[in-house]
Amino acid sequence: MLEKTSLWNTQIMAQATLDSVRKLDPRWMVKNPVMFVVEVGSVLTTALLIVDALHGFGRFGFNLQITLWLWFTVLFANFAEAMAEGRGKAQADTLRKAKGETIAKRYKADGSFEEIVSGDLRAGDVIYVAAGNYIAGDGEVIEGVASVDESAITGESAPVIREAGGDRSAVTGGTKVLSDWIKVKITSNPGETFLDRMIALVEGATRQKTPNEIALSILLSGLTIIFLLAVVTLQPFAIYSNAPQTVFVLVSLLVCLIPTTIGGLLSAIGIAGMDRLVQYNVLAMSGRAVEAAGDVNTLLLDKTGTITLGNRQAVEFISAPDVTQERLANAAQLASLSDETPEGRSIVVLAKEKYNLRGRDLGGIHAEFVPFTAQTRMSGVNLPGTRIRKGSVDAIARFLEEQGSSLPQKVRESVEEIARLGGTPLVVAENSSALGVIYLKDVVKGGLKERLARLRAMGIRTIMITGDNPLTAAVIAREAGVDDFLAEAKPKDKMDLIKREQGKGKLVAMTGDGTNDAPALAQADVGVAMNSGTQAAKEAGNMVDLDSNPTKLIEIVEIGKQLLMTRGALTTFSIANDVAKYFAIIPAMFMTFKGLEVLKALNIMHLHSSESAILSAVIFNAIIIVALIPLALKGVKYEPKPADVLLRNNLLIYGVGGIIIPFIGIKAIDLCLVALHLA
Repeated sequence: MLEKTSLWNTQIMAQATLDSVRKLDPRWMVKNPVMFVVEVGSVLTTALLIVDALHGFGRFGFNLQITLWLWFTVLFANFAEAMAEGRGKAQADTLRKAKGETIAKRYKADGSFEEIVSGDLRAGDVIYVAAGNYIAGDGEVIEGVASVDESAITGESAPVIREAGGDRSAVTGGTKVLSDWIKVKITSNPGETFLDRMIALVEGATRQKTPNEIALSILLSGLTIIFLLAVVTLQPFAIYSNAPQTVFVLVSLLVCLIPTTIGGLLSAIGIAGMDRLVQYNVLAMSGRAVEAAGDVNTLLLDKTGTITLGNRQAVEFISAPDVTQERLANAAQLASLSDETPEGRSIVVLAKEKYNLRGRDLGGIHAEFVPFTAQTRMSGVNLPGTRIRKGSVDAIARFLEEQGSSLPQKVRESVEEIARLGGTPLVVAENSSALGVIYLKDVVKGGLKERLARLRAMGIRTIMITGDNPLTAAVIAREAGVDDFLAEAKPKDKMDLIKREQGKGKLVAMTGDGTNDAPALAQADVGVAMNSGTQAAKEAGNMVDLDSNPTKLIEIVEIGKQLLMTRGALTTFSIANDVAKYFAIIPAMFMTFKGLEVLKALNIMHLHSSESAILSAVIFNAIIIVALIPLALKGVKYEPKPADVLLRNNLLIYGVGGIIIPFIGIKAIDLCLVALHLA
């Protein structure tokens, strides 16, 4: 199972510290233009510091502090990225436990077996897996049926059934067969298995920058170039003013003004977004998919198993005239005791809950149970002098005709009313009398209506997809609270609906598990395939839910929005930071220039000196990156509110906060430096 790792895990932190040093390689740093400029500045000041030390030039103590804090700025940014990657690698370690060389029984041309290690299997090979053995590679069951333990991947202890044909034929290497046997056709080569892809994705090895990240990187690079040009022009200006500034001061000014905060955290935010999905047992095939989830406008939800429980449940007993509901419930429960279908069990439960019918001792009354069959379409029980039956309307009508009776008009009216509501009516009879009707319906999952309302608050339109007739679909849609529905849907209908929504400029998300869902999953902007589904579905989607829980799409959308909000919030904070540092450092730097004494009025924080102002700003610029690492990794808390409210809150908290905090922080550091005689 993909376990959640602690934010400040000591092992991860130790490895991240080493990785932050390794990432100083310019070939790595150049991928982040903002931090690459900081590293170049650090190298430059280091070289000048060595020259000054050898020749006794300059203010060595001040220059040394500047140089060290510039390097710390680069290292802290690398540390943030390494922490995000380290958490992913920790998740991958749990997956590796499920991976390893296993012995496979591969079929030979003559039908006999040969035992080989899993690493020698190739796509197209056919293997035999019996109870107690591990499945050696990804594949499709082509013969047999077995119970399979997938807890090593999904974390779910309950075994699942895998069988040939249908949408439950896909198996994953590293899972274990618990009972019976299956014949599996291998569908992947070594290194290309689903588990291999999972490990690579979780470790971040295949993570590429998303379009939004690229666009933001271009913006940050542009701002960096602008400030670089501005700072370079200060040197001639300083010379003209007869107060030349050193390279250390100019580099410090540049580093404080370029957007180093978001530049240092940008990559960590993206990696952490995928890691949060992993904690929900969802694997995103790319960062683009996570971002797209945050921008989704339309959500397609299958009715069965997503909106409803998937099995019709008994919700009401409707008695015939002159028959009490207690008598109907009693007979219905007796007739259902031998019915092992979900519907039959729900009838027993409803009678227990409504009429406290429990603890029956049937041994002493010589009960003979009549099990349900597809031929009779009814079940029941024979007691001395009494025959009770429960089944479809037609089946019970025939049963009554055999007794010389028929369905009463009131019972027929109840049957018709249930059908109009989209439910399934079951009739209960005792000897030659119809006792009433059991109302079976698709039960909407608890709390789903509130969750869909939460999506609506996000501005997301929900559409239910079902093969039911429009009347039944309308009833369920109204009860669940979806915005719209598509009834009697076929695979092509899903595709057409997705294309229509995309044609309106909307992003569409959907879930699926069958081969027939693959085209729609591929067409959707966010396609979440169930791990229990077919290989075709998993390859078509851009996310895989290891728990095979279709409703998890709601959490995926929220995580996507949280990722976008976190990036936007920290970008706002970073830019606001730069504004504050500008007013903190510029007046202190130039207030001693001849003719520029008027700038003293702008030194509103009353920083001790130009040296302490510059050093305080550089130190604050470095430590704020470390302070924001938890926020970058955990993400900004998301609440479903209108976009204008979210924007206002973002500007107030991270915009205004980004201006105020540097003033407080820089002043506090200035006081500390003076007290410690470091400036």
